[in-house]
Amino acid sequence: MDQILNQLGGLVLGAVPTMVLFILLVIAYGVLVRRPLNRVLAERRARTTGAVEQAEGAIAAAEAETSAYEEKLRRAKAEIFEARERRLKQWNTEREAALEQVRQASQERIRAARQGIELSVSDARTQIEGASVELSSRVLAAVLPEVAATEAVR
Repeated sequence: MDQILNQLGGLVLGAVPTMVLFILLVIAYGVLVRRPLNRVLAERRARTTGAVEQAEGAIAAAEAETSAYEEKLRRAKAEIFEARERRLKQWNTEREAALEQVRQASQERIRAARQGIELSVSDARTQIEGASVELSSRVLAAVLPEVAATEAVR
């Protein structure tokens, strides 16, 4: 067993420089590689996070502008629609007024034509009545010449 312990002690004694070199290597790795790498990764993470936050802010601003433009567009469309409706109402009102004027003018013409026709009818009646009295006296004179002569004397 002593021999095993001696061999084991020799191995441990021979491994000490390797262990020291390994520990120095780990320390050198930590100082030379790990710390700068962690620092660069932290800086990169900060820049990335900042860029993402900045991009999110830009997206939010763009969405706000988009909604503002959409609202302006809706207002403009509403104004155009209202102006169009006002023009249509105005045109309809003007058309109705023109139609009413034409109707009134037509009614006046119809009244004038009716009055003219009524005058013509009354004139025709008076002429017919006058002509019928004259025709009846002629017929009587032709049919009964003696009665007509006696009536002419009276």
